[in-house]
Amino acid sequence: MGNDSWAIAAEDLRKYYGQTKAVDGITLRVKEGEIFGMLGPNGAGKSTTIEMIEGLRAPDSGTITVLGLRQPQESRAIKMRIGIQLQTTALYPRLTVTEILDLFHTFYRGRKTLPTDQLIEMVDLGEKRTTRSKELSGGQRQRLSVALALVNDADLVFLDEPTTGMDPQARRQLWDVIRNLQQQGKTILLTTHYLEEAEQLCDRVAIVDHGRIIEMGSPSELVHRYFSEIAISFSDPAGADPYRSLDGVTHVSVEDGRVTLYSSDVLHTMGGLLGRQNGGGVGTALRDLNVHSATLEDVFLKLTGRALRD
Repeated sequence: MGNDSWAIAAEDLRKYYGQTKAVDGITLRVKEGEIFGMLGPNGAGKSTTIEMIEGLRAPDSGTITVLGLRQPQESRAIKMRIGIQLQTTALYPRLTVTEILDLFHTFYRGRKTLPTDQLIEMVDLGEKRTTRSKELSGGQRQRLSVALALVNDADLVFLDEPTTGMDPQARRQLWDVIRNLQQQGKTILLTTHYLEEAEQLCDRVAIVDHGRIIEMGSPSELVHRYFSEIAISFSDPAGADPYRSLDGVTHVSVEDGRVTLYSSDVLHTMGGLLGRQNGGGVGTALRDLNVHSATLEDVFLKLTGRALRD
C-alpha cells in the first residue's frame, strides 16, 4: 500500500519526562477510511501518542505524517482537516448548544463546514439546542464535544473516550454516528475504555502498555491469535491456586476476586470444577459462573495482566 493510502504514519515516536518514558518507540499506521482504536490502561502512553499526532505535543524524536502532511511543519494545514474531541472539553457555560456550534463555525472561514442543525441532529441533541452547556448532563456534553469535532467536516477525526458518561442507548446511538462517518469516507482514531465498543467499531486496534505498542490487529485476529480456548469465569476470593491443575486449563487470570480459567477441554474442566465444588475442594461456593468464547477483553487481560477500567 502506498504512502498516500495512510491517513496517519508515525515512525518511532518517543516522548520522555525525566526518567519516565511516556512513549518509547511507537510506530503506527492508520489506513484511510478505517476506524482505528488505541487501547491501554491509564499511563500507558496512548494519550501522549495521540496528542503528538494531533500536533498538541511535540515528540522528542520520530516522524509524523497526517493526511500526507508533515507534523509539525505543516500543522496549520493539518488542523484545518482534522477534528478533535477531547475527553474533557471546556465549554462556554452560558452559551447554548446552538451558540457554541455557531461560534466554532467561525474558526473555519474558507473551509467547508457542516450546518449547525445537521450537527445537532447527528448527535441527537435536538431537544437541547437552546439549552446552556452548563445545564447539560455529562453524556450530553460528550455528544456536544463530538459535534464540535465534526464542525469542519474533517477528513480525520480523533475521538478520546467519546461515550464516557453515556447510558447504553446513547452509546449505541453514537456508534451509529461513528459508523456513518466511516461510510462517508472519513478516518476515525479513537480511544475507549469499553472493549465491547472497540470490538463493535474498530477495524484494527493497538494495545499500548508502558509506552509501547505490544500488539496490533483486528479484534477477531487478536482473539484467534491468543485464544483457541473457552473462558470460564466466576467469583472466588481464594484466587487462582485451587484451579490451575484442573484438566484442560491452559491459563488462569484473576482480577478483583474474579477468576477466569481458559480451557482447551471445557467439558473436563467443568467436570473437575464441579467435582471439586461438590467434594468441598474449594473454599467457597462458585458465584456468577459464566462460560464464553474469548473476547478482546480476555486478550487485553492476558497481555497486560489487568482489565481495562472505566
